[in-house]
Amino acid sequence: MKAIIYCRVSTDKTAQESSLKRQREELEALARRHHISIIETIEEQASGYEIDRDGIFDMLAIFAEKKADCLLIQDETRLGRGNTKIALFHQLHKLGIPIYTVIHDGKLELSESDSMVLQIVGIVEEYQRKIHNAKIKRGMKRAVEKGFDPSKNLSNQQQAPGRERVDFPIDEVVRLRENKLTFEEITKILNGMGYPVSKATVHRRYQEYRNT
Repeated sequence: MKAIIYCRVSTDKTAQESSLKRQREELEALARRHHISIIETIEEQASGYEIDRDGIFDMLAIFAEKKADCLLIQDETRLGRGNTKIALFHQLHKLGIPIYTVIHDGKLELSESDSMVLQIVGIVEEYQRKIHNAKIKRGMKRAVEKGFDPSKNLSNQQQAPGRERVDFPIDEVVRLRENKLTFEEITKILNGMGYPVSKATVHRRYQEYRNT
């Protein structure tokens, strides 16, 4: 396995540098015991309650790019505390990243309460997806009732594969705006039709069209 070592202390005092060094040495020893290769070591001096940390985002980016497949930390509090810890546990679980700790000398064993919270978060997220999909269907139904014809655009989806500029039917956007649909509703309709475009892009293109 390829791992990221993540070390954190809560203040920027010089005395904490020795704590970072100790964490790193203990985690390097943990990696050797479990025959894990280290590809990156991240050290931070920040509050565990703060999720906006450069090291955290660097770590998640490496995992998302599949350059590493496990995380090594001294204990779960080094990753985060409170809601931040739960949010990061959830994100790492979604990425399929196991966590190894010095405290457990192996894979992290979540407490019963943390496991329960993560299960609840997963259920809530699933229902959020269902609500999002339901909104797209309702938006599409509303658009069709107001004259939107999706069949006219299905044949155009394969005309520009690989283009950096996302192509979508701006004339339909204009028509839907005239029918009082919001940019959020229009974006959901376009996404449902296979156009991976953001609300900001739809709004920008609409303004460009109106100014030409």
